Amino acid sequence: QADGHAFPPPYELVNNDYSLLDHTDLVFIDPVSTGYSRAVPGEDPKQFHGVREDIRSVGEFIRLFLTRYERWNSPKFLVGESYGTLRAAGLADFLQSEHGMYLNGVMLVSSILDFVTARFHQGNDLPYILFLPTYTATAYYHGQLGDDFENLQDALNSAEEFAIGDYADALLRGDLLTEREYNQVASRLSQLTGLPAEYIRQSNLRVPIWRFVKELLREEGRTVGRLDSRFQGIDRDRVAEGYDYDPSYAEIQGPYSTLLNDYVRTELMFESDLPYEILTGNVHPWNFSDFENRYVSTSDRLRQAMTVNPNLKVFVANGYYDLATPYFATEYTFNHLQLDDELKDNVSMSYYEAGHMMYIRLESLKKLKADLADFIENSLSK
Repeated sequence: QADGHAFPPPYELVNNDYSLLDHTDLVFIDPVSTGYSRAVPGEDPKQFHGVREDIRSVGEFIRLFLTRYERWNSPKFLVGESYGTLRAAGLADFLQSEHGMYLNGVMLVSSILDFVTARFHQGNDLPYILFLPTYTATAYYHGQLGDDFENLQDALNSAEEFAIGDYADALLRGDLLTEREYNQVASRLSQLTGLPAEYIRQSNLRVPIWRFVKELLREEGRTVGRLDSRFQGIDRDRVAEGYDYDPSYAEIQGPYSTLLNDYVRTELMFESDLPYEILTGNVHPWNFSDFENRYVSTSDRLRQAMTVNPNLKVFVANGYYDLATPYFATEYTFNHLQLDDELKDNVSMSYYEAGHMMYIRLESLKKLKADLADFIENSLSK
């Protein structure tokens, strides 16, 4: 449907009127153990399952592809989505430093380049600050903010100002807050999230995502989505602390999985009895050895790539209702890249009234196509 909700099966595959094929060729890569990609017999797939290993193996595929198809001197762009943005940032640096392969641009869809912005671990207060505007957007969408705000942008502006102002200050001060100050912060958070002030006070002013998605519509017996908080779900246990499933993932999993499996056999004539692995656990355990005792991040590798290649442009697409990679967290990451002033204009961002996969909403798909096409053309201009 136009808003991204699914029709009942059977599903219909239609042409994408908003493809980028009128601007560029597209090469999709399924890293080893995902999709239909597997390690060859006798090879241990674990050699591909890690932050460094993944970047190296995908980078080698790109090198071989460009070599065998004689495309080294073609304009080159990387597109990554979600965890793939972590890969794309690392690849930009890897391809330059290892192979002298300079890119024209990197397009990041629902970006997460530094996990410190999204891990609600004890002692890490940053996610509470950076998720707040998306909590506000979600509450606004579901009618939980009353008449306090004129529109979505008004609500977001208020949330952003409070997040990096009084809220950040309050979390930093901790027990130094007076009771009056503590209650004032709880009251303002209630206005911005739609959650009861007493619930926020009892949560020590810190509501992690798994509690928010359960609590916002608890009285209606509904939960909201993580990938796209416009979606609602139903849990068996209404008093549980977190939800049973992500309704936004559940809504789109069926149509996408069904039509992909049908398309590769009936139209591409590719036959395999292997399952097409989606969000598979077969890549675990994942090797994070380069990041022991610290959060995973490839943000500095992107900074390095942009510094070495000052012609490299970066575009970031953000969904306002994305609780997996919130837009404010992405802004924080880019605001802390420490790019030279001459390079800051190489980064552009766009925003959509949808979630993690913003393109499931028709109007956002149209806008995303236009934004990406403009980015490609502008990145090629001399």
